[in-house]
Amino acid sequence: MGLHLMDIYRSPNIGIFMRANDKFLLVPKGLAQTKSDRLCENLRVSAVPTSIGESRLLGALSAMNGNGVLVSRLAEEAEIREIRDATGLNVSRLESKLTAVGNLVVANDKRALASPALDPRALSQVRDVLGTEVQQDAIGEYYQVGSLAVTTNRGAAVYPGLDEAEVARIGSALGVDAYPTSINGGVPYVSSGLVANSRNAVAGSQTTGPELVFITRALSV
Repeated sequence: MGLHLMDIYRSPNIGIFMRANDKFLLVPKGLAQTKSDRLCENLRVSAVPTSIGESRLLGALSAMNGNGVLVSRLAEEAEIREIRDATGLNVSRLESKLTAVGNLVVANDKRALASPALDPRALSQVRDVLGTEVQQDAIGEYYQVGSLAVTTNRGAAVYPGLDEAEVARIGSALGVDAYPTSINGGVPYVSSGLVANSRNAVAGSQTTGPELVFITRALSV
């Protein structure tokens, strides 16, 4: 099918607004139906229109795999219920003073990488809700691991400033082969402009040809 480019709300930073696994795509309520349909067609998933803490920044405020969804403590009960009812997944607030869950955890169905900023209780929650092995590590000198990597069950696209050994270490932590790339014409925060699952990926509209090649290689799509 090929990797597609898209804007959301006239922004190429599509990853901050959405979160995907192999069955579902969390999309902001009110997103144009044509965009939602196109995304679902590309990723071969069902759309789940929702909000988290009355915000449309679903990618920044959640982490998700095929087992569960971790949402920001800002999430309201009705929103948690809405996501749970639509997906049948385990949905839980991450008990942390840090609210940008999507920047703190990156996970596929087998493994998760969590920020060193999370305490043992939050780390245990990641393990329980996402049903994975969890490793705590930074990416380069950055603790916002979720903003610097996108992983599926087939691969991982990671921060382009890493050396070969660091890329291999992150890949090993996630149980897949990792490959470095930027997004949207040089942005190093890969997850800000990329939404992916095991079937395909959608990148921000400013993503260049060479970046698309790297992303395709990284995620095996």
